[in-house]
Amino acid sequence: MALSVGTPAPDFTLCTLGANGPELFKLSEKVGSANLLILFVPMAFTGVCTTEFCEISKGINEYDSLNATVIGISGDNPFAQKEWAAKEGITLTLLSDYDHHVAKAYDVAYDAFLPEKNLIMGGVPKRSAFIVDKSGVIQYAESNDSPGVLPNFDAIKAKLKELV
Repeated sequence: MALSVGTPAPDFTLCTLGANGPELFKLSEKVGSANLLILFVPMAFTGVCTTEFCEISKGINEYDSLNATVIGISGDNPFAQKEWAAKEGITLTLLSDYDHHVAKAYDVAYDAFLPEKNLIMGGVPKRSAFIVDKSGVIQYAESNDSPGVLPNFDAIKAKLKELV
């Protein structure tokens, strides 16, 4: 079960690829300036994950107006994420949780991902959404066992409006 509302968000440092190469993103350095919408997805280059992040990218101005910074996390390496973002027009910051430490810290890691399709990779993140407020506390938490179920973005936006 994912971490619950009211829980301090576990800090993490993950890699992203910036214009000049690998950069580190440390959650605790981002807390305080804006609310953070953290979106976990199972894998780059897959249909539902691509749809989710493309839709978010198209509507990023709405999240900006709600004083929210949106970040995406998957277990893919940062080079694959950069290629995925370039191919699909994904504009949000993508963070590589290659060792699945953050998915486990947020309690959203599969024990076995899609074993019925013989994808038994453990640690793959479940499709999940967390809002972390400016104080570093989780204000919204949603995790879906089915990788095909998108987060409730209407509920997410409503919560962000409360936090403005």
